Amino acid sequence: MSESRVTREGQGGLRPGREAPVDDTTRRRRRRGRGRRGEQPMVPDAEFRSYYGMPVLNSPVWEPRDIAGYLFLGGLAGASSVVAAVADVRGQRELARSAKVGAAGAGLMSLVALVHDLGRPSRFLNMLRVVKVTSPMSVGSWVLSAYVPAATVAAGSAVTGRLRPVGALGTAAAAGLGPAVASYTAALITNTAVPAWHDGYREMPFVFVGSGAMAAGGLGLMASPVSQHGLPRRAALAGSACELVSAKVMEHRIGMVAEPYHQGRAGRLMRAGQGLSLAGNALAVLGRGRRLPTALGGAALVASSACTRFGIFFAGMASAEDPRYTVQPQRERLQARGRS
Repeated sequence: MSESRVTREGQGGLRPGREAPVDDTTRRRRRRGRGRRGEQPMVPDAEFRSYYGMPVLNSPVWEPRDIAGYLFLGGLAGASSVVAAVADVRGQRELARSAKVGAAGAGLMSLVALVHDLGRPSRFLNMLRVVKVTSPMSVGSWVLSAYVPAATVAAGSAVTGRLRPVGALGTAAAAGLGPAVASYTAALITNTAVPAWHDGYREMPFVFVGSGAMAAGGLGLMASPVSQHGLPRRAALAGSACELVSAKVMEHRIGMVAEPYHQGRAGRLMRAGQGLSLAGNALAVLGRGRRLPTALGGAALVASSACTRFGIFFAGMASAEDPRYTVQPQRERLQARGRS
């Protein structure tokens, strides 16, 4: 082996490729590369790291009490208007009156929560200056603005017994807008970049509609006579089944992005919602004909819907704060396109 010398230009006297110093990593790569054809990667596979561990997304600056409450109250209001219209057709006045009052109160509180989160009423009014059909927020603002007066008129006529033709028009209008009020908030949150919300865009409207129907059924069980519990009981059972099945399908489809729905505060709320739903439906069915068990079951169903909406809210916020839920699904989609 020839002698080497060190100069300003580097280490001299060595023949590159034979006598140049090789570190252990290079030797391991050469051993792994023996017997293989083609170029071998000289750089190890990169592992995901965010910039100083910071989130990739900016989390929504929404207050949990305002926006999660807004999501829950909208579902309760919209579904209650549908229950009220069906009860009117069936001649069940007490159930219709309680559902109309509940729908008007929940719709008004939902609007108040939205305006409170915006900070000033003028900001909500500014959203009504234009109609943008591609914006769930714009469409939802108009739907809510039309729904709340209609539901209020229907409730006022039912309570006072006056202006019944006007009240009937309000009931029909509120029932027609009810499904949109119960579901447009799902389109609103899935239209964001928040992974746990956005990736569940297919099933989230069904989760919200089912949750709203369950809450409306629970409200009917609490506020109507026992003889008129058939309709709200069926609404609660159907809504619970729709919410549960849709949520499970969504979690299975979105894969690892569904992890926030089972962890931390969101996980506790989602599990509480499922437990309250089972208990509420059990009391509603087994306590048929008895006031106290069905009323307790109704309260559990309303609380279940609220827990689910708050759980979905906190799951989305948690997924936005962890960059893994943003980057890893993107890489998996790119790899799938490359394989195809």
